[in-house]
Amino acid sequence: MTQLDVRPQVGDTVSGVAEGDVRGKGLGKGSVGLVGSAVIGISTVAPVYCLTSTLGSTAGEVGMQMPAIFLAGFLPMLLVAFAYRELNKAMPDCGTSFTWTVKAFGPRIGWMCGWGLVIATIIVLSNLAGVATSYFWLLAGEITNNPSIAALDDNKLVHIGTCLTLIALATAISYRGMTATKGVQYALVGLQLAVLAIFVAMAFQKASAGTFDTGLDFSWSWMNPFAVESMAAFTAGLSLSIFMYWGWDACLATNEETTGSAKTPGRASLIAMVVLVGSYLATGIAAQMAVGSGDAGLGLANPETSDNVFAALAGPVMGPMLGILLFVAVLASAAASLQTTFIPVARTVLAMSTYEALPPSYAKVHPKFKTPGRATVMAGVATGVFYTVMTLVSENVLTDTIFALGLMICFYYSLTAFACAWYFRGELRRSARDLFFKGVFPVLGGLLLATVFFKTLIDMWNPSYGSGSTVLGVGSVFVIGVGLLALGLVIMFVTERRSPAFFRGEVLTKATPALVVED
Repeated sequence: MTQLDVRPQVGDTVSGVAEGDVRGKGLGKGSVGLVGSAVIGISTVAPVYCLTSTLGSTAGEVGMQMPAIFLAGFLPMLLVAFAYRELNKAMPDCGTSFTWTVKAFGPRIGWMCGWGLVIATIIVLSNLAGVATSYFWLLAGEITNNPSIAALDDNKLVHIGTCLTLIALATAISYRGMTATKGVQYALVGLQLAVLAIFVAMAFQKASAGTFDTGLDFSWSWMNPFAVESMAAFTAGLSLSIFMYWGWDACLATNEETTGSAKTPGRASLIAMVVLVGSYLATGIAAQMAVGSGDAGLGLANPETSDNVFAALAGPVMGPMLGILLFVAVLASAAASLQTTFIPVARTVLAMSTYEALPPSYAKVHPKFKTPGRATVMAGVATGVFYTVMTLVSENVLTDTIFALGLMICFYYSLTAFACAWYFRGELRRSARDLFFKGVFPVLGGLLLATVFFKTLIDMWNPSYGSGSTVLGVGSVFVIGVGLLALGLVIMFVTERRSPAFFRGEVLTKATPALVVED
């Protein structure tokens, strides 16, 4: 296996990149540029899908402070993004969180961090496939003006069959490499952002005209997170907001395939974050001004429509013709994210296999497409099996699995943030920039997400959290979330017996940065 070429280029200042045990994977180098990488990050987050599924829920928790909560959720993600950027400069490895936490904390913590990323992604992939399936039949019913076609989504066999077909298509596109991925993503991301801009403009127009009785006048108080009525409401809203930003780190998973792998992915992730927070704030403010955040009429918190806000607002805000575009945008958003979300999970599995933390068969890269072919197919199969089993067993179990997702997200993001500060601990006194970007900011981001992690654990214990189902008196969301982490521990111990070299630290070793190298 050839080693990754991490030599500094002319004009670069690189710290500690010459790690002898960091390996190349055979991926297609130079396949993605800055714009393509940013598009992949935006697409994985699926902003239109996130907005339609969480605008109402967030308004229901925090009322008119929804824009403030969007900003509050952006803060820890931005701080963690700095950690990703600095670690990527030192080690542009497609294993990202897995590789970096191994280098900082050792093989076992690193393995569990990788597991958290993989299992979170599988859950998200199954959810995205389900949403894309539902919107496919909903859109078909709208176009044909035939409710019976839209009702096909209620047929479990039809729903599962359509879902598996979409998963297979997304897997096939990801299998064919980053060039195919980019072409699809430019179109889908461009479509959803354009339609979102039209919705925002028309919502502002309806608000200024006072079209809806529940509309509100803009107030700067909406931007004050301290105005939320209770800590419980703030935490619930923050959890939803954090979920809305999850996925931007897909930019980093393509670092070995990106032009300027040490710097471009970090810049792309920050661009993606700015686009996302701008989109969320504009849409949230426009929708709140147009229809209000209450639970009456078209209000965002109306329990009858809060799970799918755009389905309720498409016609009233955009009209019957343009309203269909909003349905198309949600479908495009879910489909685009379904396809790009394969990127981080497949490359994390590839890296774990390359470093002997998983069976060696997953370390194979397709000779033509330069993609982790077997790992991508594995992710697709796992997603299809997971969604099918969960759907057939119980809709409540599937819902609770999605609620447990936030636990996984906070788990591996916070570990990565702490890994940054610990890995660069010897450099923190070198300059103010190093102190803040490698130490203070990552630690603050990690602490914020760790706080949400433990608060969510406490809340999950209550059976009322999620679908309301219980296991021996304990909330099923808690059982699922903790159970998935415990399953990771079991798999890790089994893997350790079969591949002891990695867990002895002989393959990917703990390290601290070398001295600064300047050319």
